[in-house]
Amino acid sequence: MTDDKPTTRRDLMKPVQLLGLAFAAALFAGVVTLVSMGFFQDRPGSDAQVAIVTALVVAGVSFIAVLLVVSLLLLAIDPTEFTKPLEKPVLLPDEESTDDVEGDAGPKA
Repeated sequence: MTDDKPTTRRDLMKPVQLLGLAFAAALFAGVVTLVSMGFFQDRPGSDAQVAIVTALVVAGVSFIAVLLVVSLLLLAIDPTEFTKPLEKPVLLPDEESTDDVEGDAGPKA
């Protein structure tokens, strides 16, 4: 039951998953900001209001940043190479450039 349909970027990460990941990161950043500013302690109303506004700003910035970074990283993936098995370690040089690695450091004539 193999599906021969080519893999697309949408299959790699669906937009709902991308928005969910960004929302979870924003929620986490907002809660951390509220806790670090002492929102859950006994504070005057003006301090609580400043903490909420700051947490909303931090959550909004982190939502946009995570959405942008993950989207740009997904653009770097070629969907056809995503399903292709790797035959060699990723960080090793290509076979055609191995003559440069084998000790001849001088210029070739």
